[in-house]
Formats: sequence, structure tokens, C-alpha cells
Amino acid sequence: MVIKRSDANADTLLPTWLNTEGMPLGCLEKIKMLNENIVEIHDMCQEALEDAVLMGCDEKQIRDVLLKLVESLQEPFKNST
Repeated sequence: MVIKRSDANADTLLPTWLNTEGMPLGCLEKIKMLNENIVEIHDMCQEALEDAVLMGCDEKQIRDVLLKLVESLQEPFKNST
């Protein structure tokens, strides 16, 4: 399956995925899923930004809101160890 990217900038957002010990992930299916998730999130944020600006919202404000949204994500599995 080929990941469709709406923008060349999405390519720069795709890192080498690392495990908890700092080593690159080796499972291609995991890497593929992580990349697809990042591309999808990028596309959704891009659409939200464009919609907001088209509706007259201040671009800096919507960017700040999107940044705060990411910063507010809770640590997954925090109490599972």
C-alpha cells in the first residue's frame, strides 16, 4: 500500500521511529501504521487550519490551539508498569 501525501511537507514529518531504548523499529507494519497516522493527523490539521482562516479566524490563534491540543495529550499507559 502506498501512503498518499497531500503535501511534500508531510514527508519531513515522518521520522525514523524508535523504540523505548532508542533503537529504530524493525517491524514494517508498525512503521507503516505510525506513518499513516502522522500523515492523517497532518492532513486533518491542515484542513482545520484552512477552514479556520477561510472563516476569518486568526491563523496564529488556530495554530496555537492545535499546538495546545497536542501538548494536552495524556501519557498513555502511565500506570501500567
